[in-house]
Order: sequence, then C-alpha cells, then structure tokens
Amino acid sequence: QVQLVESGGGLVQAGGSPRLSCAASGSTFSRNNMGWYRQAPGKERELVARITSGGLTTYSDSVKGRFTISRDNAKNTLYLQMNSLKPDDTAVYYCNAYTIWTNYWGQGTQVTVSS
Repeated sequence: QVQLVESGGGLVQAGGSPRLSCAASGSTFSRNNMGWYRQAPGKERELVARITSGGLTTYSDSVKGRFTISRDNAKNTLYLQMNSLKPDDTAVYYCNAYTIWTNYWGQGTQVTVSS
C-alpha cells in the first residue's frame, strides 16, 4: 500500500512558477514509477509527466519545456516544477505511483491560474 499526499497548489498568476510536491509513504518509494496527472473541469484526467524508478522522464506536449518532474528518493518525495503557467493549466493535479502490479493515487491539489 502507498499513501500519496500532494501539496503546493493554490491560486497563481499567469507566468508564475509554483512547485508541487507529493509525499509518499507505506512502500519503497524508489521502486515505484511516478507521475503527475491533471483534471480540468469538464475534462478527462490527463497525463502531465512521468518519471520511472530509473529516472527516465516523459512529458505531455502541452507542458514540455515548461514543467519539470523530479524525485528525491531519500525524501520519498515527487516534485513538479511548473514554469510559465497559463490559465489553461488550471486543474486538479494528482500524484500517481505505479508498478506492473499496483497503481495508487493521491487526493489531488488544486492549481488555479489567473490571467
């Protein structure tokens, strides 16, 4: 079992650079692949970025070049550095931990970008 708790969301002005954090507990963090997803009102949940247990990263086209996913295995924490935020980035951001056998989600943190 993995427990995931996101933090760092809130109201941000367009162009801002907040950092989201996801604190993990209950399992060996380093063995999990991790991801950030987001869900805007009226839309489906979508992938933002992923980082494998080995550190390989992938990004959606909509955030590539603006967002950076990283992990600190010593702190059991996943991060999402968001730069140059746009109003279209407004969504609930979810942390995800997965292996081939398991899939866990955090409760989400709201990010609202004002223009």
